[in-house]
Amino acid sequence: MARGNGSRRRAMIALAALLTAAAPAATQAPGGLAVLARMEPGLWTLKDRDGARPLPSICIAQDRGMLMQIQHGSAACTRLVIAQDAKSATVHYTCPGAGFGRTSLRLETPRLARIDSQGIHDGAPFAFRAEARRAGPCPRGGGRRPAR
Repeated sequence: MARGNGSRRRAMIALAALLTAAAPAATQAPGGLAVLARMEPGLWTLKDRDGARPLPSICIAQDRGMLMQIQHGSAACTRLVIAQDAKSATVHYTCPGAGFGRTSLRLETPRLARIDSQGIHDGAPFAFRAEARRAGPCPRGGGRRPAR
């Protein structure tokens, strides 16, 4: 009987080790996503693919994950990676007191991406499809630039 309990215990330890090893991949910060690493840093202009609203330009240098939460800007949000591969990623994020969203990004080239995002921002729903293009280097001071 003791032998059966030892096998069960080893199996539980192996399962716990496997789950521990897999957890970082499921909660990896978008700044570490393979698709974001392939994007060129710099100033990125955003164009609403439906033409419904203006979107800001974004300077991405260190935190390329900002492209995954455009509507919530630089708010401190928690992010959960839903799916990813070398050319795309889908992330769900939650911003305490400000809302949440789900964004999918598909990289066409290191200078062109398609972004689909939807969620709740300050109590109101939002949804947009955007084209993101690298426009050049970030201006001094970096950060977001107003929509035109």
